[in-house]
Amino acid sequence: QVQLVESGGGLVQAGGSLRLSCAASGRTFSTYASGWFRQAPGKEREFAAGATSSGAGTLYADSARDRFTISRDNAKNTVYLQMNRLSPEDTAVYYCAARESRYTHRRPSEYNYWGQGTQVTVSS
Repeated sequence: QVQLVESGGGLVQAGGSLRLSCAASGRTFSTYASGWFRQAPGKEREFAAGATSSGAGTLYADSARDRFTISRDNAKNTVYLQMNRLSPEDTAVYYCAARESRYTHRRPSEYNYWGQGTQVTVSS
C-alpha cells in the first residue's frame, strides 16, 4: 500500500512558478512509477507528467513540455513537479499518482494509488 499527499498548490499570477510535492508512504515506493495529473472544472483528468521508478525516464504532455519538470527523490519518498511560465489554462486540481510498474503511463486508469489533490489557480 502507498499513501500519497500532495502539497505546494496555491494562487499565482500568469508567468509565475510553483513547485508541487508529493510525499509517499511505504518502503516500496521506489519500485513504483509516478505521475502528475490535473483536472479542471468540467473536464476529464489529464496526464501532465510522469517519471519511471528510478526517475531516470520522464514523459510529458505536450502542454507541459518545456514548462514543467518532474523529478523524484526516492531517498525521501517524494516526487516533485516544477511548473514554470504558468498560464490561466493551467488552473486545475493537481493529483499525484503511483503505478505498480517501473514505467510511467499517460492513462489515469493505469495508476493504482492517488493523492487527494492540490489546487493550482493561475490568475491573468
